[in-house]
Amino acid sequence: MLLTSIDPFVQEVERQFDRLARSAFTGSEGGRGVMPLDGVRRKDEVLLRFDLPGVDPDGIEITIDRGVLSVTAGREEELGEDDRVFVRERLMGQFTRRVYLPEHLDSERIEADYANGVLTLRIPVVEKAKPRKVEVRGASEHKAIKA
Repeated sequence: MLLTSIDPFVQEVERQFDRLARSAFTGSEGGRGVMPLDGVRRKDEVLLRFDLPGVDPDGIEITIDRGVLSVTAGREEELGEDDRVFVRERLMGQFTRRVYLPEHLDSERIEADYANGVLTLRIPVVEKAKPRKVEVRGASEHKAIKA
C-alpha cells in the first residue's frame, strides 16, 4: 500500500493554473488576449494577481457565477487622424480571464485591490478547510462501555 500526502485544494488550483498557462502560450483564451496571472496559497487565504497595465480600475469587472471567477478588463488606445501604427505588440480591447474556485474558498468575502497595474484578489479559505489540530487522548481518559 502506498500512502501519499495529498492536498486536494492545491491539486485543483495547480490543475486550473496549468490549463490556463497552456492557453497563455497560444496568446489567447476564447479568441481574446490573456492577462498574466500568479496564484499564491497562504495559511488563511489565496492571492490571485493579474497583470493589467494601462487599465482604468473603473473598467475592471469581477464576477462569480457557479464557482467560476471571471475578471474582465479593457484597454483602448485613441489614435489621431494622422497617426499610423507601425508596431503593435500591446494587446488592445476587452480581455477576460476565468478561474475555477474550489469549494474550499469563500467566494462571498473576496477583496480586490488595484495598484501599479496589478489587480490583487484575496480569497479567504473557508474555516472547515483550514488546517486544525486533533486532540489525542490517552487510554485512561476513555470510559468503558458496559454491554
